[in-house]
Amino acid sequence: MANHVLPPSIGLRALPRGIWTLGFVSMFMDISSEMIHALLPVYLVTVLRASTLTVGLIEGLAEATAMITKVFSGALSDWLGRRKLLAAIGYGLSAVTKPIFPLATTIEWVVAARFLDRVGKGVRGAPRDALVADLAPARLRGASFGLRQSLDTIGAFLGHSPRSGSCYSPATITRWCFGLRSSARFSLSP
Repeated sequence: MANHVLPPSIGLRALPRGIWTLGFVSMFMDISSEMIHALLPVYLVTVLRASTLTVGLIEGLAEATAMITKVFSGALSDWLGRRKLLAAIGYGLSAVTKPIFPLATTIEWVVAARFLDRVGKGVRGAPRDALVADLAPARLRGASFGLRQSLDTIGAFLGHSPRSGSCYSPATITRWCFGLRSSARFSLSP
């Protein structure tokens, strides 16, 4: 049986810069998404007076949109061969929607922003993963996917950071608090 353990000199430093870039972009996008999505149901119910059924429908529509879009973006990525462009469009579309959430004065605005955000997620997923496979040397493919996913998971954790927990108080669920978290999506300071 062959020894598949990489020598220490081939560690994380051997991963291409593009893999690190995709990992950090994923991390920052997850931080911003989790900061918004953690408050969104409470914001919808307390500020916009949405019913819990409405919140469920919005979230169901959003996740279904992301899943359906992934199917088409993967095929489009293969057909066009422009993985970087599609991933950038997906990340850009999601990033552009973040300021819409605290500015939303109606449920319809939230639905539109959530829909576009999830279209962005669906568009970027398959091309990003294919880009990781394209960029990674064969011997480092597992480490490359692992790094990108690890940074993504760190972003999800940091987006739910207790440092931003003060916004969970019912007395502070306002557009101000929601907007503060939205505008500070790339900052980890309280």
